[in-house]
Amino acid sequence: MLKKLIHIIFLPCSEATLLMEKRNAETISSKENWKLSLHLKICKWCRAYQQKLEILDDILKRKLSQRTEDEINDSDIQGFKNKMFEKLDS
Repeated sequence: MLKKLIHIIFLPCSEATLLMEKRNAETISSKENWKLSLHLKICKWCRAYQQKLEILDDILKRKLSQRTEDEINDSDIQGFKNKMFEKLDS
């Protein structure tokens, strides 16, 4: 009963997930952080969502760091353009 009351009064799950996403992208206020931490203590579903969000965030950060190694250089782009012009001219 107390858990449902806290969900309704303090922070519903829909707002908690939004705050988790917002916290990953930028900083949230101390009041929002307090509400979110209280919610995460009582809601096992949002704790699970938070764990999955952290895993996905780590994967994306690793992929973005590898992206610089896999970037397309200017000569590749120019070669592609030349091939396209050749096909258009034919």
